[in-house]
Amino acid sequence: MASVPSLASSLHQRIADALSAALPEAGAADPLLRRSDRADFQANGMLALAKRLKGNPRELAGKVVEGLPAGELIKEVEVSGPGFLNITVTDGAITKTLAARAADERLGVPLTERPGTTVIDWAQPNVAKEMHVGHLRNSVIGNSVVRILEFTGEKVISRHHIGDWGTQFGMLIQYLIEHPHELDHKAGEEVSGEEAMSNLNRLYKASRALFDSDEEFKARARRRVVDLQAGDEETLALWQRFVDESKIYFYSVFDKLDVEIRDEDIVGESGYNDMLAETCRMLEESGVAVRSEGALCVFFDDVKGPDGNPVPLIVQKSDGGFGYAATDLSAIRDRVFNLKADTLLYVVDVRQSLHFKMVFETARRAGWLTDDVKAVQLGFGTVLGKDGKPFKTREGETVRLVDLLDEAIDRASAIVREKAQDLTEEEIAERGAQVGIGAVKYADLSTSAARDYKFDLDQMVSLNGDTSVYLQYAFARIQSILRKAGEAGPVAHPELALAPAERALGLHLDQFAATVAEAAGEYAPHKLAGYLYQLASLYTSFYDQCPVLKAEDAAQVENRLFLCELTARTLRQGMELLGIRTPERL
Repeated sequence: MASVPSLASSLHQRIADALSAALPEAGAADPLLRRSDRADFQANGMLALAKRLKGNPRELAGKVVEGLPAGELIKEVEVSGPGFLNITVTDGAITKTLAARAADERLGVPLTERPGTTVIDWAQPNVAKEMHVGHLRNSVIGNSVVRILEFTGEKVISRHHIGDWGTQFGMLIQYLIEHPHELDHKAGEEVSGEEAMSNLNRLYKASRALFDSDEEFKARARRRVVDLQAGDEETLALWQRFVDESKIYFYSVFDKLDVEIRDEDIVGESGYNDMLAETCRMLEESGVAVRSEGALCVFFDDVKGPDGNPVPLIVQKSDGGFGYAATDLSAIRDRVFNLKADTLLYVVDVRQSLHFKMVFETARRAGWLTDDVKAVQLGFGTVLGKDGKPFKTREGETVRLVDLLDEAIDRASAIVREKAQDLTEEEIAERGAQVGIGAVKYADLSTSAARDYKFDLDQMVSLNGDTSVYLQYAFARIQSILRKAGEAGPVAHPELALAPAERALGLHLDQFAATVAEAAGEYAPHKLAGYLYQLASLYTSFYDQCPVLKAEDAAQVENRLFLCELTARTLRQGMELLGIRTPERL
């Protein structure tokens, strides 16, 4: 179906036409239209234009008003101040536009005209290590950005750059060779994520203790790293066991977080091994990287240390080992030349900004990033405790992600149980998980990614305020009204006058497509979260001021049910793009 023009875009077109008619010499001029609290919309493009053409803005505004067709769209226009136009649209235009949105399964959100291919790097756990609170944001933000971009028609390829290589694997593999049954599973038994992690933890601690206390074991472990890097088959097979055991654990955590991670999208550091030497050779031969004290380095004019000396990006260490930069640069080559990406997106902690700035600049100098391929770091801030300091346990340890999610689910289940009238225990558990995980995700996504945010469960699962629980309850309340409607169904009636709360809700519903486009263009899920919170708030005012099932006559009941249903669909679609469930009953 063709996309549905919003009231703003229809109005923009009418005013732009009237402007060109009044001032042909201005060419195609932008009326600078926006929502206003004085009327429905305000256009203030006349000011800049009149100034540019040395005319009188109020006179120009008057001419534009004369050229505006009266009729279905515009109810009234007043010229105010130095030449602003305050425009009120007709009630019928609001209802008709919403009816066109409702007739489209995509709610009038167009597919992007020229979709590209975005490779997005998000959710990056480490093999044989527990996921902690620091792994929350890249998983939640990345998942939402993927959903928003895919909904607009972009081809999206996820990459999970897991830490699965390096010196600690020599120690782990050597220990497993000497204690061969440590990772065995009983025949035919499924292992839970918690069990897999406790196996890995136990093994890590035991091998670390041996590594630190036994020089001969340390020497064997170091030789094992060399075997691993050389691709020795037995060593690789044992390494694979650690990766597989870790995946059992990762998947259990992502499952709880209600985030889908596909096996083929997991390409760890090891996935780029075969490219590292070639990456270094290409950089050195092109002169992008130079040898400095034996290491292969890239220098930048604007990156200097505290002593004023340049700080290089080290691609290969003087001992021949490869740094993170070599892997990141190889990944760029793979994503640009093999996956044919035109956008590379990295959902990575803002504290790694300098590293990525240097990596991107190096790739540009090497000609791998061009004007046709952009690389963007979507840097995110830190999760803080209630005290505003980085989130730690009482003992000063990093908080395990699973503990955090379990506590959110427990809190939410208590709220659902208290409110639930006709839910079984099983339903309470299922809704508790949807509400608890939704609360955690929404708290993250409703903050601009670059900012730090406080992890405060009391606040997150509150029924009042800017929380996902508030949105979920608004959705469930609408479902309850629709169930009680009996014979009456949602039907749009453009001939009916709208109450102020209906108009406000309708005008906001009409902005959904524009909001999705903005969230996609700026990789900004918080813009969508803000829109949805406002939608739920406007719905609450509408519900308080406009009786739905007890409206004055049948047509008004149908029209209000229509507004209810469109609000519910918009809430559901918007929440789905954030990765949050909307239970039908709460």
